[in-house]
Amino acid sequence: AFGVIADIQYADAEDGYDFGGCRRRYYRQSLNLLRDAVDAWAAERPPLAFVLQLGDSIDGLNARSGEAERALEQVLAELGRLPVPVHHTWGNHEFYNFSRARLVHTGLNSRPTGAMASPPVEGCQAYHFSPAAQFRIIVLDAYDLSILGREPDSPRYQESLQLLQENNPNDNLNSPTGLKEPQFVEFNGGFSQVQLDWFNEVLKFSDENQEKVVVMGHLPIHPDASNGVCLAWNYKDALSVIHSHQCVVCFLAGHLHDGGYCLDSHRVHHLTLEGVIETPPESNAFGTIYVYEDKMILKGRGRISDRVMHF
Repeated sequence: AFGVIADIQYADAEDGYDFGGCRRRYYRQSLNLLRDAVDAWAAERPPLAFVLQLGDSIDGLNARSGEAERALEQVLAELGRLPVPVHHTWGNHEFYNFSRARLVHTGLNSRPTGAMASPPVEGCQAYHFSPAAQFRIIVLDAYDLSILGREPDSPRYQESLQLLQENNPNDNLNSPTGLKEPQFVEFNGGFSQVQLDWFNEVLKFSDENQEKVVVMGHLPIHPDASNGVCLAWNYKDALSVIHSHQCVVCFLAGHLHDGGYCLDSHRVHHLTLEGVIETPPESNAFGTIYVYEDKMILKGRGRISDRVMHF
């Protein structure tokens, strides 16, 4: 069994609203909801094997108030009460607060040491691990292509900016207005070809060894488990890699605070978790996934519904 949670977006700030001004965000309360999640996970018997934190652990508000380091310390302190590993993927709010170079030196860098588990590209926060026989978790870096968190003079920033501007002619690159592919906005990102090639090789290994694979990343990669805007830029490329193999059973994502789910044409479950940040104080938004030989069962809390995902 393992825990799952997404979009905590903690900030020591009064409640606010989303960019549209209509969805309430409970910045300060999100830390209490995380605390409740950790208490519930710590009480699981038998113990959990690990927890997956699906990105946006603290909110971009912290950057404006100079509280990013402190806010992250508080979130990591809560997660640190767990006697099991916590694996993190990075979302847009991580990059609003920290450069990619800085994130590598924080507790959000859960990538294991050793080059074999990661793509052969500097700074890509993707890796894989096997917590049990014939079962593998792959963490993808959905902001490998992105202008967030990178120095403007870096080659990857320039490559990402060019891709973004080719697909988004708006003055405001965070606006999807009029776009044929509305996912091409600044607060999203994508997967480099090097990462996709690495991903393909890991899945080839898992096919050959008859493993079941769960993939996680901050951004959804299936339109039916998201809205049109909150997808990875090149989600079709990631889907194409997955669909060329037999081993992937589930893709876990965050980013879309409403959550989403679909079973795609290749019988891969796409589960987008509801965000803690938009969860009122009397509820919650986390889950525990129990893994069996032929299925996974999600036991959700609060806004997250129970779900059975057959292999």
